[in-house]
Amino acid sequence: MQPRTKTQKRSHFVLVSVLLLWSVTMGWGLALATNAQPSPEANTTTEEIGTVDIVPPRYQLGQELYLENCATCHIALPPAVMPTQTWQRLLQDPQHYGVTLPQLVDPTRLLIWNYLRNFSRPLLKEETTPYRLGESRYFKALHPNVTLPRPVDVGGCVSCHPGATEYNFRRLSPEWETQ
Repeated sequence: MQPRTKTQKRSHFVLVSVLLLWSVTMGWGLALATNAQPSPEANTTTEEIGTVDIVPPRYQLGQELYLENCATCHIALPPAVMPTQTWQRLLQDPQHYGVTLPQLVDPTRLLIWNYLRNFSRPLLKEETTPYRLGESRYFKALHPNVTLPRPVDVGGCVSCHPGATEYNFRRLSPEWETQ
């Protein structure tokens, strides 16, 4: 083996220096690019949202399709008020509370399912799947200290949530604003 010459040592040093400089420059450029353009959610306040959860862009089409397909007949409920298993069965069952509906087809059904699944919660192992709001543990948990009518009706949401028809469940009627 021949010993390395000064030229070889210098070329390795130059190569490592160039790679280091390139890496630092790329990291700095990426940091500037990501910090220069804040996400749309960063500037959104809860008053502007109206819905219960901020919906990331990847689920927004599913939410829009959910509203388009469900809110045309009744108030669309936030996914969090019913368990995941309820939403899954509702999407698969053509009998929707006594009314026969045309089945949703893919990809619409999958987009809606991804939205509902992401924003709902699973049942506990011993729980039965509720099909009515008044039976849902999550609905009851979201309405503490509220005397709910019997039976709980989707149309009744508007009495406490005047923006419910616009899918705004944050705005409350004056009697509930102070509580």
